[in-house]
Amino acid sequence: MEEKIRCKWCLSSDLYKKYHDEEWGVPVYADDKLFEFLILETFQAGLSWITILNKRENFRTAFDDFDYLKIAKYNEPKIQELLQDSGIIRNQLKIRSAVSNAISFIKIQQEFGSFSNYIWSFVDGKPIINNHKNLSEAVATTPLSDSISKDLKKRGFKFVGSTVVYAHMQATGMVDDHVADCWKRN
Repeated sequence: MEEKIRCKWCLSSDLYKKYHDEEWGVPVYADDKLFEFLILETFQAGLSWITILNKRENFRTAFDDFDYLKIAKYNEPKIQELLQDSGIIRNQLKIRSAVSNAISFIKIQQEFGSFSNYIWSFVDGKPIINNHKNLSEAVATTPLSDSISKDLKKRGFKFVGSTVVYAHMQATGMVDDHVADCWKRN
């Protein structure tokens, strides 16, 4: 059986290939999945994405299946419990930001009807399709990710710098950065 041609960044593990093939660049409009990726991307800041993927199920368990309504109500004992959980990234600032980001997420839902309405409004509801020939043409930030980052920070979000926001845009299909010869592009 012939191996599929994939973006080169995902070739190091089967988990990476599965994520690339099934999730990366696929448009996500459901608030619960958008929040899941937001939490995972904020924890990824400064780390590799494979580290987060390897711990994803641990994060799912530790953070109540990424239920933002529950996370928004986390108290100090719950935060201390998370800080002791070796299955996740035990960074106090990131754990506390998950709670404050859940609160900000709910406020955006109240203002816009859904987080999806808010975040997808930046791209008029349609994915941006980039036409990179190879990985070296890919970028880590864009003026649009700068703008979204700035707006999220204004709304109280933390760990949402432009690089994190652009990675979130790629993960949730707001931008399609599959290279030209990748099977997902064709």
